[in-house]
Amino acid sequence: MISSRRALPTIIQGGMGIAVSNWKLARAVSMRGQLGVVSGTALDTVLVRRLQDGDPGGDMQRAMKSFPIPYVADRVLERYFLRPGRKADEPYKLLPMYRQHVSRERQALTVLANFVEVFLAKEWHGGMVGINLLTKVQMPTLPSLYGAMLAGVDCVLMGAGIPREIPGALDLLSQHRGASLRFDVEGMPTEESRHLTFDPADLGVDSTVPITRPDFYPIVSATSLATTLARKANGSVEGFIVEGPTAGGHNAPPRGDPKFNDRGEPVYGERDAVDIEKMRSLGLPFWLAGGTGSPNGLKDALAAGANGVQVGTLFAFCEESGFSDAIKREVLDRASRGEVDVHTDPLASPTGYPSRS
Repeated sequence: MISSRRALPTIIQGGMGIAVSNWKLARAVSMRGQLGVVSGTALDTVLVRRLQDGDPGGDMQRAMKSFPIPYVADRVLERYFLRPGRKADEPYKLLPMYRQHVSRERQALTVLANFVEVFLAKEWHGGMVGINLLTKVQMPTLPSLYGAMLAGVDCVLMGAGIPREIPGALDLLSQHRGASLRFDVEGMPTEESRHLTFDPADLGVDSTVPITRPDFYPIVSATSLATTLARKANGSVEGFIVEGPTAGGHNAPPRGDPKFNDRGEPVYGERDAVDIEKMRSLGLPFWLAGGTGSPNGLKDALAAGANGVQVGTLFAFCEESGFSDAIKREVLDRASRGEVDVHTDPLASPTGYPSRS
């Protein structure tokens, strides 16, 4: 079912990297009437590092005061907050690695971190805010979704995999009910299965706390995948982000026998082009991504029947993004001299997907 809560955006700001698409960037985009998106990757680590750096401006603490499970915020502050911040040569206190089964405290911290990022992105305005998660990074997915939903996230965007079970999980979590996802384990016999589970009741969440199911926009690179998700997902899909192989970040590998150029990059061909006519036939909103971040790109997308475009790289180097000012200046200076090179590595990412950098 297509959401009718508000008008659909023309521009979606891409969810990039760990804290590149941070709450400041997402809020700035949303306040201009488009869809700002926070990256949900490793937000638990991001939160505890910001606290150990002294929480400049007090933003983390301000958001944590609104978290509906007060004891969780209190414990995290007690353990990780340093005033006025760690010394330059002092290492960060690390979080324990995620596993299939983790403690309630570990899950609660993940819920809190996602709540904080979305809360700050939505603070002081009524625009839409989304969160981007990687399907392949499975273990923190359910508590991440729940934390974002407690903060009122409007949309969930997921790529790098086939997120068929996510719509059903959103349905359950929006009722404060427990949810599970099939846990993909490499080498496990096909007849066996494991699951990741999360139940808000384990954290002592008051079931009367307001929560709403967000829209779900899977990120796809093929019409066949979009069709499968639209028809066979275990809940409703409200739209699609259609990424071509020129999109930044993770891309699906080329179809057919793999071929590589002299730089070791995968070679994409006609079979990897998305059939826009078939996308239109699904009757759901969709946005084009990958080389579309320009006035002409937006014009062409709208003419093709898309609702708009998703843009990443341009937002990554704007003032509000999470990259340091030094990195932004260096990249922009080199780009102005034609010295920037983009490389697609087929092996670098732990997701198993080619990754552009």
